[in-house]
Amino acid sequence: MVKLPEEFKNKYTHLLGQEESERLFSALNLPERKAYRINQLKIDTNISYDQSKPIPNLTASYYGEIDGTDPEWVGGSVYSQDPSAMFPATLANVQPGEKVLDLCAAPGGKTTKLGESLAGKGLLVANEISATRVKALRENLERWGIDNAVVTNNDSFALAKVFPEFFDTILVDAPCSGEGMFRKSEDAVNYWSQDYVMTCQARQKEILQEAMKMLKPGGKLVYSTCTFSPEEDEQIVAWLVAKYNLQIQKLPLENTTGISYGHPEWTEQKLSDLQNTLRFWPQNNLGEGQFLAVLKDQRKQEDTVLVSPKKQQRKRNNVGKGKLSKEEIDYVSKVIEKFNLPEQLSSWKTLALNSNDHIFIPALDPKRLKGLKIINNGLELGIMKKRRFEPGHQLAAVLSNLPQTETVELIDKKQYDSYLHGETLQISNKLNGFVLVSFQQKIFSFGKMTGNKQLKNFYPKGLRK
Repeated sequence: MVKLPEEFKNKYTHLLGQEESERLFSALNLPERKAYRINQLKIDTNISYDQSKPIPNLTASYYGEIDGTDPEWVGGSVYSQDPSAMFPATLANVQPGEKVLDLCAAPGGKTTKLGESLAGKGLLVANEISATRVKALRENLERWGIDNAVVTNNDSFALAKVFPEFFDTILVDAPCSGEGMFRKSEDAVNYWSQDYVMTCQARQKEILQEAMKMLKPGGKLVYSTCTFSPEEDEQIVAWLVAKYNLQIQKLPLENTTGISYGHPEWTEQKLSDLQNTLRFWPQNNLGEGQFLAVLKDQRKQEDTVLVSPKKQQRKRNNVGKGKLSKEEIDYVSKVIEKFNLPEQLSSWKTLALNSNDHIFIPALDPKRLKGLKIINNGLELGIMKKRRFEPGHQLAAVLSNLPQTETVELIDKKQYDSYLHGETLQISNKLNGFVLVSFQQKIFSFGKMTGNKQLKNFYPKGLRK
């Protein structure tokens, strides 16, 4: 049973009243609601999990628990995520071709949805300040088959220097006091205090001030937290409206079951538009605690010079330094040209660069990223070894978005588990050289068929079970 701090109970009894606060406190002692999303980038969206309980207002999202060792998860077909946490990236309403920033991105639940919405067009910058958590962010974006993302490991100040007025949409899922996670994390309960709430508010303002420097005139700021605290929710939004003249957007919802709205009376300004913000309370049985606001910048877009897609393409093609030699192109071609390549890889020979033998197609000109700590830029095709090329795991995930013929299907779970452990398998197959490896029709890795019918293992060591 969760032992709630008395200060917390007194606060929410005052804000919600006796009856509703008791509902909240009781709900915090119930099991969390688990859910998952299906990756709409994949050619095969058929999965084995139960889809009888869809989450209202969301597409391809269902209540249910998934197994992190199943081929659906390993191959990037599903993502486990709290139902309430699915709403910010969905209601951001990102369109293909936009430039999008997820400023506090790890572990990647919201980021993968943003990348999915871009559908391979435009740019996604996913940033995480924690050097530990950014690894999980990269892995999840890789698994999801997203090839137009830059993963960075910086604070908001460093990013703002590189990307002034650059992004069409910025999502700030801000670090917060975590009240909405109380029934999932005992640490969150033990760490809570009203002083910590105010510390978080100050940090949120600091992050948002840098985020606003990166937002294009006319752009969209999506602000979310996993806390109930008005100091970190409505009061932050009221501060944004006052400081930057942003307009709170009314969010389209066909079904409001389990969803509440913001409280203007919990702020000094008492802005009526705060009723357009969304609140997710655990007692409403949709998911965990979450707050969400979408705000529109009211400056005119013509204040910023837009770069046409053709000019962007020419800029990427003119990077120059690090371009592949004819010999390197030949090595890469022998491996990847036998696969069904997505449209964005049709010009890989002119776009690909070599950085310390890592062959990649940048999502953004590396010169533009100078001064930032870059974890990944675009799509890594693979690694150049001595007189040969080995395809990378990210490329396998991207290729799995399309039907493929150069694929070895593992026949049973024993083979699948052995491959996840890093073992070489004896396989009866007519294919030779590099192949995609799948189980239950879900591609999850590269392998290499040898002349003696062995499938050499290329599943990354860091991911092996």
